[in-house]
Amino acid sequence: MLSRDCTVSSTAAAARAHLRAISPDASPALIDGVSVLVEELFAGRHPGYQKADLKYHNLDHTVLATQCFVDLAKGRVQHDEQPVFSPRQFSLGYAAILLHDSGYLKTRDDVSGTGAKYTSSHVQRSCALAALALPDLGCSADEIEGVQNAIRCTGLNSQIDRINFRSEIERLTGCMVVTADYLGQMADPDYPVKLPRLFEEFEEANNFSRVPFESRPFRSAKDLMAKTTAFWHGFALPKLDRDYQGVYRLLTQPDGSNPYLEAVEANLVRIAELAVE
Repeated sequence: MLSRDCTVSSTAAAARAHLRAISPDASPALIDGVSVLVEELFAGRHPGYQKADLKYHNLDHTVLATQCFVDLAKGRVQHDEQPVFSPRQFSLGYAAILLHDSGYLKTRDDVSGTGAKYTSSHVQRSCALAALALPDLGCSADEIEGVQNAIRCTGLNSQIDRINFRSEIERLTGCMVVTADYLGQMADPDYPVKLPRLFEEFEEANNFSRVPFESRPFRSAKDLMAKTTAFWHGFALPKLDRDYQGVYRLLTQPDGSNPYLEAVEANLVRIAELAVE
């Protein structure tokens, strides 16, 4: 559930607990392996990649999204949703959410700027990294394609009908991954104060791509903050409803509350206040 204290270790523990709940004999090998891999990648301990150098799309963002994915998976069970995910299908979704922003990482020989310059290409780069790393964790070519399809859903302008899912489970996994990406960050208790860091990433990406100033959607951090409520209600939430099957409803509790949606709305109030200070 929502917490400032999420870590790869805590989300892996939550994933293993869910795995045991749905199948006591299921192997947690993929969950454990991809968790170690992502920690090594973001910490700069992987031989091919530098330590993550972004202040917004960092490991904290990834683990918040991952915890939301686990909560969504638990919600599927609690709400008796069909079809039922197998332990392997859940583990592959877990791998997808953990790797979904690995494309921001710079290779060892990349010495210019930060990973923010890869904003427009990070989804494709994340898919490439998954293809490189997952065979060593025992994933088949078909399984890797499924992970990549879920990652592809997280692109800002992704069109789910153009993604070649091979099963309803694979499609649902993509819906859960992109929903977790949005809600994990926007429900973060610290989201309002993190938005200036996101603006800095956008600025570097725009500079790298030589986007004219007049064509940039946000002119300042305050401008980004002022437009966040419209982004949520006019773009993100309708997209999660229309394209991604409204799976955020799986987070609804027995009393009818949805802690993630409530946290987003509370953040929007705080962001609106900060935007005019």
